[in-house]
Amino acid sequence: MCGIVGYVGKRDSADVLVDALKKLEYRGYDSAGIAVFEDNKIKVAKSKGKLKDLIQKMDTEGKPQGTAGIGHTRWATHGEPSDINSHPHSGAKVTLVHNGIIENYKELKDFLVKQGRDFLSDTDTEVVAQLLDYYYAKIKEPISAIIETTQELRGSFALGIVFEDYPNTVYAVRRESPLIVGIGQGENFIASDVPAIIKYTKDYYLLEHDEIAVLSPNGVEVFDSHSQPIEKELKTADWDVDAVGKCGYPHYMIKEINEQPTAIRNTVTPRIKDGMPCLEECNITPEMLRGIRNIFIVACGTAMHSGMVGKYVIEELARTAVTVDIASEFRYRNPIIGEGDLIIIVSQSGETADSLAAMRLAKEKGAKTLAIVNAMGSTIAREADMLIYTHAGPEISVASTKAYMVQLSVMYLFAFELAYAKGQIDEDKLKYYTSKLLETSERVADVIAQTTELSQKISTKLVTADSLLYIGRGLDYALSMEGSLKLKEISYIHSESYAAGELKHGTISLITPEMPVIAVATQSALFEKTVSNIKEVKARGAKVIMICQEGCDISPDIANYVLRVPAFEEILLPMLVCVPLQLIAYYTSVQRGNDVDQPRNLAKSVTVE
Repeated sequence: MCGIVGYVGKRDSADVLVDALKKLEYRGYDSAGIAVFEDNKIKVAKSKGKLKDLIQKMDTEGKPQGTAGIGHTRWATHGEPSDINSHPHSGAKVTLVHNGIIENYKELKDFLVKQGRDFLSDTDTEVVAQLLDYYYAKIKEPISAIIETTQELRGSFALGIVFEDYPNTVYAVRRESPLIVGIGQGENFIASDVPAIIKYTKDYYLLEHDEIAVLSPNGVEVFDSHSQPIEKELKTADWDVDAVGKCGYPHYMIKEINEQPTAIRNTVTPRIKDGMPCLEECNITPEMLRGIRNIFIVACGTAMHSGMVGKYVIEELARTAVTVDIASEFRYRNPIIGEGDLIIIVSQSGETADSLAAMRLAKEKGAKTLAIVNAMGSTIAREADMLIYTHAGPEISVASTKAYMVQLSVMYLFAFELAYAKGQIDEDKLKYYTSKLLETSERVADVIAQTTELSQKISTKLVTADSLLYIGRGLDYALSMEGSLKLKEISYIHSESYAAGELKHGTISLITPEMPVIAVATQSALFEKTVSNIKEVKARGAKVIMICQEGCDISPDIANYVLRVPAFEEILLPMLVCVPLQLIAYYTSVQRGNDVDQPRNLAKSVTVE
């Protein structure tokens, strides 16, 4: 959530800042602003709404002119979305932008008010600006003032800062919230994420907690919390500008759905050796796997749904108990974990606040931690005992598709190797499952081609719905959870998923004539039971959309629409079936005229509780 950028160089900084912020729109925001050095003064422009509103305001009132500045897209936490609450915020000599939440802002504000400080906004960020300005007025030196200020702050923050007395210089510091420093030729950058600066440079530093970066056109210096200079490892992004563009697609989401076959190949193929999964490069060895007692998969949202599929597959093949927890609940229920337990943390961004806190709690209790993340160098990736990177590439749409797909891929790789290490499957079975997993890339491409048209047609029947249900059993229920989430987050139609066998325990009372019910029925062992549940809702007037394997004979009295995926190894069918669920959600959102890639109230990376 929120986006920070900063620039020093020779270009028109306002243009660079706005352009970079556009690349961070996927993070979600409700206001935007920039601060630029103009004739050695800091000029601020900010506005409630989208970047286009800020641009329109600058066209009317004048765009700040200069070659250094900072910018921000805000997702409201403290104070409603408004021009005044928008970032940047200022003191007398200091202007800054902020991601995160300051937990002790109220007591700091009370202190500053007693010092005669006046506040214009309702934000915690202005408290940081005024506190930094307070210390700077005493110390008259930026780095020392930043250190004094950050020592006072509790919570999470990434700050981009400019001091009026130090023109053409940008300062940055972080704790918990991510921030990178981009290294260019005669120009340097700060940003919340690589996509913001990939147009200008692929080289960057990852700032660690409480490190302070000082940027000028001539270079970057980094200092620790004791003002001592430190050397940083230069990292290079492994994807290009096209990876963060739409490449002719109308929305990022549909582009990313179509990128899933490639993402599967990139994630799975490097982890196969002699026809079997090999995760030793991730510090996952057969000896370690044999010692696992219990597994806890901890995640949020879509990542948690990939864990639900993982639970079914791991328990079926490896006969090892798996508990799936929402990260925020796991943290506060005093979980019974310790040595011999493995905690799998799944996070696309690697910065999800609740997931990070859950992982730290698990480590404190003596459990081993395995991170499954997509973001190189993220906090969760750096702190986990073991790490499996997914190779989805940048995912811009807030509604996750290809990140979910590669999370599933990794769940299968891990489940297969665990089952083999524990002696639950032999080498022949392991190689069979692995070969089928390798096939999923082609099969997913087939499903995209075969189901797009019908998914689009089905979406026209959902456009006016007030509410609908997703039902399924076993793996199909786990898929229903993700299908329901995809629909509600981008179409804004109320949707719930239920285990089909639970319908008679209350949920069936919700069925009304013409109410859409999406039924997933791909598992042979559960097919007849699921069909019985489908008949129950059909008898009460529901309009049923059924997803099943090719070859299933479905009579018209069972379903109004039948969407078939190719017959395949059933334990791997979730990787195929999730595609039409994604497509139905996408086209329903398009039909309703919604902002598909930036749904209201949502952010891509949730870095606060």
